[in-house]
Amino acid sequence: MNTSLNLLEVGQSIWYDNIQRSLLKNGEFSGMIHRGEIRGVTSNPSIFMNAVTRSTDYDESLKPLVNSGWSAEEIFFHLAIEDIQEAADLFLPLYHQTDGGDGYVSLEVSPYLADDTAATLLQAKQLWQRVDRPNLMIKIPATQAGIPAITEAIATGINVNTTLIFSLERYAEVMDAYMTGLEKRLAAGLSIHQISSVASFFVSRVDTHVDARLQKIIDAGGTQAGKAGSLGGKAAIANARLAYADFKKVITTERFQRIKSGGGNLQRPLWASTSTKNPAYRDVIYVEELIGPNTVNTIPPQTLVAFLDHGQVRPTLEEDVEGARRTMTNLEELGISMAQVTDQLEKEGVKAFADAFTVLLQAVEKRIESASRQG
Repeated sequence: MNTSLNLLEVGQSIWYDNIQRSLLKNGEFSGMIHRGEIRGVTSNPSIFMNAVTRSTDYDESLKPLVNSGWSAEEIFFHLAIEDIQEAADLFLPLYHQTDGGDGYVSLEVSPYLADDTAATLLQAKQLWQRVDRPNLMIKIPATQAGIPAITEAIATGINVNTTLIFSLERYAEVMDAYMTGLEKRLAAGLSIHQISSVASFFVSRVDTHVDARLQKIIDAGGTQAGKAGSLGGKAAIANARLAYADFKKVITTERFQRIKSGGGNLQRPLWASTSTKNPAYRDVIYVEELIGPNTVNTIPPQTLVAFLDHGQVRPTLEEDVEGARRTMTNLEELGISMAQVTDQLEKEGVKAFADAFTVLLQAVEKRIESASRQG
């Protein structure tokens, strides 16, 4: 039994944080599903940017579109939807086998729309209709503008992967948005059994930011240096474990129990950004330390290879929650505000995806120009 299946016994699903046309065409994607290594797929602008700019996978598909009159963005979504549909079809048997528990493929709305509720919702509806697969999830960022779009998308009947969650406060808003959307459907007499959602809580980037601030305190010396030195690499896992504790509280409330009795599903926490950025840390630390029931970990290729090779599986997510609280208290005492850190991370996350989307569209335009000259 591989470690992915061991994780499943604990109640966690591995989704693959990657999509590329060559993997769909050469059978590797299908093989990973068949071997039980992955149970879903997530994509984002950075992933598609790498797929388009670092391969020639899409050149042949681009040629018929050269004279379409479409913009680069329209052409990108056309190509992306082809990939998403093919991946969703490969996962459809698992989706049915698990009664909608797993087998999802995520497609993100344009990051340019992160601060526009109406435009985000409109594109979410359009992508949902165009992909036309029950095991699609539309990714919507958990920005202030994204929260109401999430509620309305759920109320409309769209599966939502809420992304770019960094803070416990924003996570609480995400859980509320999901439940409100389901309550709207119930009030309208509509079914909610088929609606699924995950809340993508970002992990490793928290350590990257906090560790940099800790290093400044260490470099400055003085009485706080020792305390700062003991906190490196602890903030991200502590933050995620506290988020899971909040999730467990919410699903025991009367409010969620009413939703559950009406057919509602759990909005599982999904651990995102789980590759190890600091080479001093274990390469699978953000997988091994966040294992628990009713969760998903979306894992990029290199980290998945490492985890399948030497990952250790045991239920760690609820270990030392009080220690996680102490970590947050200690950081605040050192003058490191998690509210400031997570606010900055959200802004940087939106910008990073928007920048990647810009590079992606520029690459599409260059490929169009090249195909036009050849044609």
